[in-house]
Amino acid sequence: MTISVFDLFRIGIGPSSSHTVGPMRAAGRFLKRADDAGLLRSAAHVQVHLYGSLAATGVGHGTISAVVLGLAGAQPHTIDPDHIAGILSAIEQAGTIRLLDIATVKFSIDNDVVIHADETLPGHPNGMRFDLFDAAGEKVLSCRYYSVGGGFVVAEDELDRPIDLSDSAVPFPYASGDELLAMCAATQLSISSIKLANECASQAEATVRSSLLAIWRAMRDCVERGCHQEGELPGGLRVKRRAAALHRTLLAASDTPDPLAALDWVNVYALAVNEENAAGGRVVTAPTNGAAGIVPAVLHYYANFLPSATDEGVIEFLLTAGAIGTLFKMNASISGAEVGCQGEVGSACAMAAAGLAEVMGGTPEQVENAAEIALEHNLGLTCDPIGGLVQVPCIERNAMAAMKAINAARLALHGDGTHLVSLDQAIATMRDTGRDMHEKYKETARGGLAVTFRASHPLPVGVNIVEC
Repeated sequence: MTISVFDLFRIGIGPSSSHTVGPMRAAGRFLKRADDAGLLRSAAHVQVHLYGSLAATGVGHGTISAVVLGLAGAQPHTIDPDHIAGILSAIEQAGTIRLLDIATVKFSIDNDVVIHADETLPGHPNGMRFDLFDAAGEKVLSCRYYSVGGGFVVAEDELDRPIDLSDSAVPFPYASGDELLAMCAATQLSISSIKLANECASQAEATVRSSLLAIWRAMRDCVERGCHQEGELPGGLRVKRRAAALHRTLLAASDTPDPLAALDWVNVYALAVNEENAAGGRVVTAPTNGAAGIVPAVLHYYANFLPSATDEGVIEFLLTAGAIGTLFKMNASISGAEVGCQGEVGSACAMAAAGLAEVMGGTPEQVENAAEIALEHNLGLTCDPIGGLVQVPCIERNAMAAMKAINAARLALHGDGTHLVSLDQAIATMRDTGRDMHEKYKETARGGLAVTFRASHPLPVGVNIVEC
């Protein structure tokens, strides 16, 4: 197993890892390929074509902005969200875009980001094509890329290859939950220790630990920002931010005994992250942006409400969550466009439950059980965002899943780790359910709540959704 925990936890911008982080990275890959082929210096024009889910909900999910920023050289982990509007405005006013500081080419955001609302590329629902033209108008390079969830990007010729993002052989390769448990039994190591050993095959242990704590700082920063932002979220639905008001309420009532106050705080943590995500702010993909609030909310619960919490526990939590997350990436999907929201919220819920069970002293069997419980009760979850925006039901869904993760961990810890359905079986079920699910329930805003709401509440002016 060679998917790193840092491939699952990426610092980026909202509102969607598959629709913003992935397309931005795909644009960068295209430019590098063009440069390697010596084509940029003679380039005169560039176009981007969006297909499938990227076309259906790309406007509300920020895909158009993302591919333009990617062509302009921006990277998800470094772009300042406050500078995005200015960058896009300058490109549109100039009618040109600068590619890798090598060539300035003709480009119009309105005309050169082409949405194919009724067409899906064969490789994946999140497909895009980049075309480069010379001064004579001849197409000199055309590349297809697929954003396959969580910011992962594959070129067309990489679709059938196993996901393998490391150049280093790891000491404990595994491809299933059963294999992972067998390694833990044979070595008497915890799941987090197995994952740590694998991470240390490619970088120093001190680097792994410091990088994980940097991820935790980014999660904390996101919660802090979300707890102090007021007003409405962009996009036209006029969804009000709630985290700040709830945060104030809880602080004011901190001296009032309430046995369920911790649950309210978990709601605040999750809402804060996903409101930041919906506003296009900086979040940590965990493992996707649409589900970015679950792991941070449960990790905040651990840090703030469990007296045994330590930085070492935070590291173990993230390593365990990453170890479980790789199973979803290898054996099913974390893409809402591919398997519905069960692939995003379901996988994040399982990762958070596993991480919490580990730091609460669970055995590997109990940790696996916690992940299975969390996933089992997200099976069949559709992705049906109203207006194509990552707001309703996405924001509340993260808060609900964070609660599920905590309960799943506690249920598992009250058992001995034995259970009827294995995590591998639950993941396979999620994969097969996603294949059977109608595409209108997979991040297209053409089914479920998106349609039911629109039937009785016409979307306000300014809500952009592509219709077939």
